[in-house]
Amino acid sequence: MTIRELILQSESKLEALEKDVNVAKVLFYHLANMNPQQLYLNFDNEVERSVLEKFHNLLEEYIAGKPIQYIKGYETFFGRDFKVNSDVLIPRYETEELVEQILYRIDDYFDDYPSIELCDVGTGSGAIAITLALEEARLHVVASDISQKAVAVAQENADALDANVEFFVGDMLEPLLARNHKVDVFVSNPPYIPQNQEIESLVKDNEPNIALFGGDDGLYFYRKIFAGVKPLLNDRALLAFEMGFDQREIMERAVKEYFDDEFEIIKDINGKDRMLFIYYNIEKNETRNAAVVHSGPAIGRCPGHGRVSFQRRGCPISVLQEL
Repeated sequence: MTIRELILQSESKLEALEKDVNVAKVLFYHLANMNPQQLYLNFDNEVERSVLEKFHNLLEEYIAGKPIQYIKGYETFFGRDFKVNSDVLIPRYETEELVEQILYRIDDYFDDYPSIELCDVGTGSGAIAITLALEEARLHVVASDISQKAVAVAQENADALDANVEFFVGDMLEPLLARNHKVDVFVSNPPYIPQNQEIESLVKDNEPNIALFGGDDGLYFYRKIFAGVKPLLNDRALLAFEMGFDQREIMERAVKEYFDDEFEIIKDINGKDRMLFIYYNIEKNETRNAAVVHSGPAIGRCPGHGRVSFQRRGCPISVLQEL
């Protein structure tokens, strides 16, 4: 059987089962250690017997309900591969945009800081904390998670990517408060799906529910953070969160209940409310890069950088790759 025949046959099978047909190519890239260009150049070559057997077995795992990221054992985030398993949430592309927007605001509000203290609460795989540590040399990053197993995965990722991040195990703010830690930038992507909301079974049945659901209205962990975070903050600080696309109104009410400071909710590349920024004792400027998140063509995947804007990271348009 040729690669072409295998891919077409598998795509037809997935389509008939109303599964993602792209998984056929993604799985083959993984097993054959090929990129898309190599795949097409070798389309009419015979599939190696060992690869064929593994492909069929893993495709059946996907059809049975296992996420392709867990099958591969990693997910690419900001141009880097992060180990993922059932102990951690799979990093999403929307979260890449959160990281990018944090980097913009570090440039805008902490440009004269020789070093910057940042924490990531609910770190999971460590994708946010590790990426920020690697992208901004001035950052001293600490991260926490209530799950010992998640922190173990995050530490593996930090070691593999040579990122200097200090990890703690504990419930939300507790390990940081216990150490009298102070930060200039507070980051969290807490669980925000309402408890009774129906979600895709592929997600609910595989990813850790503790990292998905956020109480009756999805804001349980945000309110817990808002109520207790101020002792962690330096005199001026930026707070950054990912949020549910349909939570703007209740989020605005929750922020106003705990903060008198300026804040903003900005949209992701799909035009959905996705990111919350609170400017604690900071006079909010017109963020010079904020419009990039809406523009589409200005954002691409620059080799080695991930889903970043060439405006900030200096990547010429010619090297941008389609997402």
